[in-house]
Order: sequence, then structure tokens, then C-alpha cells
Amino acid sequence: MCRLVAPEVTVEKCVGCGSCIAVCPDRTLSLVDGRAVISGEKCMQCGHCVAVCPEGALWLVTTEESLHCATFHENLQWLPHGEADPVELVRLMRSRRSCRNYSVRPVKKEILEDLVKIGTTAPSGTNSQAWTFTILPDRSKVTALGDLVAEFYRDLNQKAGNPFLRFVSRIFFQDALGRYYRRYYHSVAHGLQEWDEEGRDLLFHGATAAILVGGSREASCPAEDALLATQSILLAAHALGLGTCLIGFVVEAVKRDQRVRRFLSLQRGESIYSAIALGYPAEEYVRVAGRKRIVPRIL
Repeated sequence: MCRLVAPEVTVEKCVGCGSCIAVCPDRTLSLVDGRAVISGEKCMQCGHCVAVCPEGALWLVTTEESLHCATFHENLQWLPHGEADPVELVRLMRSRRSCRNYSVRPVKKEILEDLVKIGTTAPSGTNSQAWTFTILPDRSKVTALGDLVAEFYRDLNQKAGNPFLRFVSRIFFQDALGRYYRRYYHSVAHGLQEWDEEGRDLLFHGATAAILVGGSREASCPAEDALLATQSILLAAHALGLGTCLIGFVVEAVKRDQRVRRFLSLQRGESIYSAIALGYPAEEYVRVAGRKRIVPRIL
């Protein structure tokens, strides 16, 4: 998705080094009389030219240099390839775990907003940056969404528990209802019972906040974009002292239930691809866990 908005050039600063031309994926720039000029008809607005210019001669009017995070100060100096600490990076990745025990301590709104800003640092297809983020800032909002999701699965379980409807599904709908019945019916029924009778939250696990990451159909690959942004949020949340857990049941409910969509004020063409439970963890670990061994296919 390329746009007509292109970088602006301060000709007086340009020294004609050609660095911006070398990194431009859309061939938007060229050298004329030893100075960079806008000559192309499209621009991805990736900002490569701005980031590479040694003289600061280019800028994009559609972007800002800083994320303006409220809870920490950014270092805006580019980190060269190979200069990050891979040991600490992998340690962060392996230390982040799905948290299913949260304290009642609320998460400040500023932290949630900073996590969304960090999510926007993820790559996106054709640099569309067409993510959407919905913040549930407190436990009451999380519980309200949980109630709606519970109603969706209560209805779904009622249908899946009907042998005739499962038979119809097998004949006409590729056994979608039957697959749900075999995989999830009993665990969902148990979760609904504990929610109704004991108030035990097996959906959000007592999280005090949530962030839903979505995308617009205007994006070239909205699902992939949203999941990349989600991973950035998960890792940043751990660095900021929070626990997280992805809640797939919420994503399915949003997809199929208009009541949930209305509650979230979703726009036409907007889809939710991840739901992140957030809060201060009431659990602590002493080591990282193992991973399944993989054997990559080398061609």
C-alpha cells in the first residue's frame, strides 16, 4: 500500500551522498545536480531515508521521531546490527510466560498506553501500520467483556450439546460444531460453571486490564501485522513488570458475536486478532522452561 505523501528535503542540508536513494524501496528519490529530490510517484513512508541521512536533510510530515512514552525515556539513537546483547534478548523472550495468576493491583493507564505505542514499532505489510488497539483499563471492563464472552460460549455450548445440530454440522458445515464439541465443550462447560457458581475467572485469570489488537481490512496482511505488534507488547509488558496471557476464546467471540463487537465499539472492517490479559503477576519463577526440540527443514 503506497501513498503519495513523500519525504520532504531540506536542499541546503543535503550533501548528495546518495544514502537515501540506496535504501528507498519505492525509488521515490533521485539525485539532481548533486542533491536529493522527490522524483517518484509513490512512497511507502517507511522512513528509511530519514533514518539513514547523515545530515538530517529529510523528514516525513506523517510521522514523529519519538513515541512520547510516559513511563520511561526512549533512546532515539539507532542500535547498529550486532550491537544488541543476544544473551539478554533471548533471556527476555524465554522469561516471558503466560500468566494465569494476577494480583489485584491495577495497571496505570499510562503504562497501557505506552504498551500500545511500543506495539506500533512492529513491522507491518507494505508499512500500512493499520493496527487497531482497544484498551480495557480496569477490572470492571475486563469483567464486563468476560460476561459477554461467557454468554457467547453458553449459547455455543447449548448448540454443540445437541446431537442433531452436530449431525447437521457434519453434513453441511464440515463438522465445525462437532470439532468444537470434541475439543472444547467440556472444558468450556466447566469454566462457565465455575464462573457462575464461584466467580472464578478461568478466562482472564483475574487480570486487571486487557489490550485487544486488531487490524483494518485496508491493510495488506492485517492478521500478521496484529500478531507482530502483539509480540512486541508481550515482551515490553514483561520488561515493565507485568504478566500477560493471550486469550484465544475472546478472539473467536469477537469474530462471531455482534454483542461483543458493539461493547468494544469496533468499526466496520475492523477485526480483532489477539486479546492480551494484563496485570501484575502473583507468581514468580526461578528459571526458564524448556522448549520442544525442532528440526528445521534445510533446502
